[in-house]
Amino acid sequence: MAIAKITGPGLTAIGACVAILWGCVVTEHALVQRALTDRIRIVREIQQLQRHQRPEPVSLPGMRGSRTPRVTAG
Repeated sequence: MAIAKITGPGLTAIGACVAILWGCVVTEHALVQRALTDRIRIVREIQQLQRHQRPEPVSLPGMRGSRTPRVTAG
């Protein structure tokens, strides 16, 4: 003795909801994997940059009086 029957449209709605739910689960998994891959790549790039970073010499600042005066017309 059945208490309730699932109609055709109801079964279709349940199937659509399950498909959407599984789509969300698969998409989330793909996004998490991509974020992990990007994080690993970025950490490796930072480590590589830190290993190969060499200080560059800078020039000495000029004296205040050594600037040539500007000539303006007018």
